Amino acid sequence: MTTKSTTESASDGAPAIRGTPRRGVASATLGFFVGFAGVVLYGPVATELEGAMGLSGLALGLLVAAPQLTGSLLRVPFGAWVEDVGAAKPFLVLLSCAVVGMAGLSTILVTLGTEGLTMAHYPLVFLFGALSGCGIATFSVGAAQTSYWSPEDRQGTMLAVYAGLGNSSPGIFTLLVPIALAVLGLTGAYLAWFGFLVCGTFVYGIVAVDPPSFQLRKRGLEADDAKRAARAQGQDLFPGGDAMTSIREAASIPRTWVLVALFFTSFGGFLALTTWFPSYWTAVHNLDLQRAGALTAVAFTLLAALIRVPGGVISDRVGGERTAIASFVIVGIAAVGLMTARTVPVAIGATVLLGIGIGVANAAVFGLVPTYVPEAVGGASGLVGGLGAFGGFVIPPVLGLFVDLQGNAGYANGYVVFLVLAIVSIGLSGGLYRTRVEPAPDGPVPTDD
Repeated sequence: MTTKSTTESASDGAPAIRGTPRRGVASATLGFFVGFAGVVLYGPVATELEGAMGLSGLALGLLVAAPQLTGSLLRVPFGAWVEDVGAAKPFLVLLSCAVVGMAGLSTILVTLGTEGLTMAHYPLVFLFGALSGCGIATFSVGAAQTSYWSPEDRQGTMLAVYAGLGNSSPGIFTLLVPIALAVLGLTGAYLAWFGFLVCGTFVYGIVAVDPPSFQLRKRGLEADDAKRAARAQGQDLFPGGDAMTSIREAASIPRTWVLVALFFTSFGGFLALTTWFPSYWTAVHNLDLQRAGALTAVAFTLLAALIRVPGGVISDRVGGERTAIASFVIVGIAAVGLMTARTVPVAIGATVLLGIGIGVANAAVFGLVPTYVPEAVGGASGLVGGLGAFGGFVIPPVLGLFVDLQGNAGYANGYVVFLVLAIVSIGLSGGLYRTRVEPAPDGPVPTDD
């Protein structure tokens, strides 16, 4: 996509467009970074909450996954809503809901403190955690915005840059929260987080810019005229219709559901492990909260987030399906390593390997969305990003069941879940690779869905 400024667009007779592709992708990344920090809302303090409220492994798994409940399911309608109104409005609604959730949680902590929390407060803490997780749902909104701002031949790379940088916020917060706890206490740490969320939402509202076709439609141009004018500005992909049409159209394509299943393992697994790893390190390897948070952040969350950028480049060059197959093989090997690790160095090595596999798989899988569903990118982004990310809510309680049944040994044995998911994902990725194209006399052509 070209990078004409507003002045340049107006001077050559084309309708003036606010912003550039760089600003469009940067604003989407900023909004996602701010909202996505909610992934680790309870993970770094899980041990403290478990002791204060007397939680079982299952109850703890559900609580740390509470932000993923709304953060995954809301991706579907909000990702599709982009097709109607652009990304700025959905972004601001989701971030505002997260502000409300953090305000409620902060009020509870200011009023009761940790020592005042009991199991009776569990529903309220769960509710505010779920509200705070609304910011996580910005993923599908920003992904659609990034696709509409980006050239068609750079979709994988730009989506990987967007997701990689945005995904880094849970790693950074996993690293910072234990430090903030030591300096400010639990209440002070969450008040600081609340301030960050309010400021981040305000800044996003100032810098956000919708893709050209949405700007032109808001000025009164008919859809076809807006599309022609936006194409002249360099926009390659366009919305296919209203929100429900986009969801129905994406849902009617079988490969959308294959991508959902793959993203359940890769991105859902990323969300689940980001919240679960601190408990694993403290329970199995007896590390204190600060070291557990640092290991989770550096060895897994930040690594998995940032490696999406080179993962997207690799996917563009060698194909998303082949990249996904290789990355899921790595996930399976790493899961076996974590199940059998008895020392911290071995566990760290397996964690790093898992971060690499999960991160590259995320880039490879989501980079395939515009390829397979170009006519309904918003709806497909919502389905894949939302239902796939639902793994972040489903997996932690399953891991908690292993702990309830096996005690601390369950923290390690539970990684068999990721071994099974990796094996299934390898088969699904291989199916995509085998059916993507069919030979033809004049070259390869896409097969029918």
